[in-house]
Amino acid sequence: MFKQITIIGFGLIGSSIARAIKQNGLTQKLICGDMSRDVCDKVKQLGIADEVYSDLSKSVQGSDLVILSIPVGAMGAVADKIAPHLMPGCIVTDTGSVKSSVMLALQPRLPSKVHLIGGHPLAGTEHSGPENGFAELFANRWWILTPMPHTELLAVEKLTKLFEACGSNIQIMDCEHHDLVLGIVSHLPHLIAYTIVGTATDLEDDVKGEVVKFAATGFRDFTRIAASDPVMWRDVFLNNKDAVLEVLGRFTEDLTAMQKAIRKGDGDYLYERFKETREIRRQIIDAGQANYVYPKQSAEVPAPVAAPRSKSGS
Repeated sequence: MFKQITIIGFGLIGSSIARAIKQNGLTQKLICGDMSRDVCDKVKQLGIADEVYSDLSKSVQGSDLVILSIPVGAMGAVADKIAPHLMPGCIVTDTGSVKSSVMLALQPRLPSKVHLIGGHPLAGTEHSGPENGFAELFANRWWILTPMPHTELLAVEKLTKLFEACGSNIQIMDCEHHDLVLGIVSHLPHLIAYTIVGTATDLEDDVKGEVVKFAATGFRDFTRIAASDPVMWRDVFLNNKDAVLEVLGRFTEDLTAMQKAIRKGDGDYLYERFKETREIRRQIIDAGQANYVYPKQSAEVPAPVAAPRSKSGS
């Protein structure tokens, strides 16, 4: 699909994209760009890229697709490094969990002859680093694209086909809508998880030990979420401040209502709210997104196989 693809940032997401591209034979040459020499050495050891560069300007030369898989707070600085070396007609996309601030950081820094298309794969684990990536990470997961209003349709279609070949379902939406939706389904849950686990951390040592010892399913799930990359999530909250604060305000109001119902012994209110929220769970199950278990990861790059075809949305 592309002659040469450069992925900048070989953490969990970047290295998983690399494996998926390799597994499905989607490019002639795959380039790793990462400023960390330790990461570059690990990528060479794993053999998941054809060439490896810690100099980002060199990594993008001659590539017709560049994927920025880096913390959203680093987008502007990386764009400054690579912009003079991008090939005309190149597609630039990213994997950030926030879209409005990323597009504002990238668009003025990139050449006018480059196609900028925001991207966000809704996939991941609590693990990080190139050794933890695996090609099946995106199988049957949503990959949201947020092209600019002036982006050429052919560029969007080409990128759509690539990520579909990696196993993803594609949805196209504008940046602001993405940030509001993800503020509810991803950012707020992570904020709550960090807070709940932080509350447990502040308990007395003997109580904290029992919390760890007797951790039930709910608390274990929160600790898994709260084990996510702290740099990435720091940048997410700082760069999606407006949407997060809006949904956090609504959540605070709902939480206050729950608090009042418990204090007053209003069982009817609690029952009705719990009954309503069960319906959301049923809808998630019907959508095939409940209890998703990623296929077992492999440190080796499998031989190319036929790429799965998934439906696109708009």
